[in-house]
Amino acid sequence: MRIGLLTGGGDCPGLNAVIYAVVKKGINTYGDEFVGFLNGWKGVLDNNWIPLDLKAVDGIQLLGGTILHSSRTNVKKIPGGIEKVEEVLKANKIDALIALGGDDTQSVTLALTDHGIPGVGVPKTIDNDINGTDATFGYDSAVSVATEAVDRIRTTADSHNRVVVIEVMGRDAGWIAYAAGVASGADVVLVPEKEIDIDHVCKLLKYNYDNGKHYGLVVVAEGCHLPEVGQVLGAGKVDSFGHAQLSGIGEELAKLIEEKTKYETRSVNLGHLVRGGTPSAYDRVLGQRYGLHAIDMVHQQKWGRIAVLRGTDITDITIKEAVATNRRLDQRFFDVITDLEAKV
Repeated sequence: MRIGLLTGGGDCPGLNAVIYAVVKKGINTYGDEFVGFLNGWKGVLDNNWIPLDLKAVDGIQLLGGTILHSSRTNVKKIPGGIEKVEEVLKANKIDALIALGGDDTQSVTLALTDHGIPGVGVPKTIDNDINGTDATFGYDSAVSVATEAVDRIRTTADSHNRVVVIEVMGRDAGWIAYAAGVASGADVVLVPEKEIDIDHVCKLLKYNYDNGKHYGLVVVAEGCHLPEVGQVLGAGKVDSFGHAQLSGIGEELAKLIEEKTKYETRSVNLGHLVRGGTPSAYDRVLGQRYGLHAIDMVHQQKWGRIAVLRGTDITDITIKEAVATNRRLDQRFFDVITDLEAKV
């Protein structure tokens, strides 16, 4: 078969590991030929691609980002976009597509399969919030980087008797904030799934100072809602899928904390730092497992389905199920945060 590959949405560690495994097994086991479309769905629309053979993917599982580059192009919002994709695939004699991406990217994969274009998906999101899978590759790497950053910030917060608010990625789900906050022993962990109680936050920080710990660490997900403000927008830009750019809640929260507690408070926005760089060993292995399953799905003609991790097994579900809702933190995880908080 002649198979097209693409990566859509934000980059994350582990994407190249998926590509590596797909191409290796596809060539060595099935005798496939591969085309890598550049810059996500935009590369398909522009007929912009590179050949992918064993030499091209050698060693890429070690690299962060994606050798195919990415974009947030939404084919569904471009007049004649579906037809253009079909035209390009036909011209290049593509038998099937494997799309690596989150719910936005996979919503396009689903739309194409509904139009009779053979395609399967691999779940990719740094936020770890795709429905139906227990973990996405890249998440472990992001949490490791965020945790190390909070660990490092702890020493300077302690040295200067400051409160430091650390903002991490997490639009609608607080998986990174939860894991990094708990792992690093942050005093306050704030996630989008729970409303921020600013008075409670300040009580937790005051408890530290009253008990001889003259500093505090607050980890907050970018998608948290501030009281009477809501989500804090960055440059006010909106991508082609309608998502506003979020950034700045850490800074705003720091102002509120300093105003209410009178403690010197600073903020650090880790931003894209957490999704850049080399993938962890776990994400290299998980990405390859996803890739191996994806190429099997193609040869089993499981069109419109996406690979998922259930427990320790890689299996698959319909893309429709995967994009129907976000996987979010629930009471089990809120209890962990609450049980580790000071009782104020």
